[in-house]
Amino acid sequence: MLNSLLSLLKKYLNQGCLLGYNSKDFYDLTRDYLKKINDIKKKNLTPKILLLEQNDYKFLAAFLAGIIAECPIFLGYNQWGQIELEQVIDLVQPNLIIGLNITEQLTPNFTLINSELLNLKNKIMIPTGGTSGKIRFTIHTWETLSASVKGFTDFFEVNTVNSFCTLPLYHVSGLMQFMRSFLTGGKIIIYPYTRLKQNDKIELDLSDFFISLVPTQLQFLLDNKPKLLTQFKTILLGGAPAWPCLLDTARNYKLNVAPTYGMTETASQIVTLKPENFLSGNQSTGQVLPHANILIDSKTGLISIQAKSLFLGYYPHQENPNQFMTDDLGYFDHENYLYIVGRNNQKIITGGENVFPKEIESAILETGLVKDISVIGIFDPQWGQAVTALYLPNNSSVQVEAIKASINYKLSKFKQPKYWIPLTQLPRNQQGKLNYQKLREIALTYLNCNK
Repeated sequence: MLNSLLSLLKKYLNQGCLLGYNSKDFYDLTRDYLKKINDIKKKNLTPKILLLEQNDYKFLAAFLAGIIAECPIFLGYNQWGQIELEQVIDLVQPNLIIGLNITEQLTPNFTLINSELLNLKNKIMIPTGGTSGKIRFTIHTWETLSASVKGFTDFFEVNTVNSFCTLPLYHVSGLMQFMRSFLTGGKIIIYPYTRLKQNDKIELDLSDFFISLVPTQLQFLLDNKPKLLTQFKTILLGGAPAWPCLLDTARNYKLNVAPTYGMTETASQIVTLKPENFLSGNQSTGQVLPHANILIDSKTGLISIQAKSLFLGYYPHQENPNQFMTDDLGYFDHENYLYIVGRNNQKIITGGENVFPKEIESAILETGLVKDISVIGIFDPQWGQAVTALYLPNNSSVQVEAIKASINYKLSKFKQPKYWIPLTQLPRNQQGKLNYQKLREIALTYLNCNK
């Protein structure tokens, strides 16, 4: 892989595809990292690399160097707190940490059994937290990531992919933007979201660029920079479910939004709705990309995934699954458009009735009286579970009675929340995913204090 990837990198840089950074400096930086890794390998040790580099370009250079050296590489977040970092180091036991000064109490144990590395050669470990917030790593390879890129280009019928990357590179949604551009010879602009929020004007032609956003980012940019969004060829929207009024606003601005469905386990999206279908009013998640296949259990509605981009397991367990069973519920319409109903583990059973939070959340959001909401089930001795809404009112004058009245005839009585908990912010991560463990803690504390 050494010669082929170095040649591809040199060609990529010579074409001026890495915008905003000196191509020669990037190539030299990659070679410097590669030398450092190879010096360790000369001691008969293939290092497990934990990549915590804060600088985006150094991150990419170290990532490529680790791949070229055929080392197992774990992508990490440089802003992890001490507890999270200790958890990751204890799990990974890295031999080489790139990009972070580790304090003494966080210094990892460098003892390594070489046999542990036999099955990790050429593996790329990408972190995922799911909804619980606990960090774990999905095992990928250059081949699974490449398969995801091929499915993307075939679906959108493009030969090159130009990416405007605002999402973190340690996350699959950011990494795959680089991979798409790198493997197709497309341009990439790395423009962190914090900078995007602050910059009033971007002097770039973005008409042929893809941008990936999570719903909270799309909401902010719609509120503050809608003209910027109109410039993009395609706005990929994923990471968390988008609320109906957000999608309606995007349609009103005629934005080329492409809602997606995917996960770290599938190396990003495996289902996408093309912008033209989105603008025509299609409310689905989209159609399956060519490299994937989705199966839906006829009895339960649970979604299973087969894909060339499917992960190999959760570190340290390599399972090479042929099929991945999700916790998502959905169905296909007669035109093979996928609709996601919700998550099975979030299903609420109240008084013997099944209630799916997404339906209730959508109905409440459509009232226009709340900015954000999550519906969960809280133990109730009479009903089994009580439907509970944690929400952000649109403004301080919004009364809960007004929200109740607005949904009174939209939802069956058993679906209407028994408890309403106003918040100033819902616990979401950078990708907009909710921390349900934290939500339950907030709800229980609130209800215990207001008995």
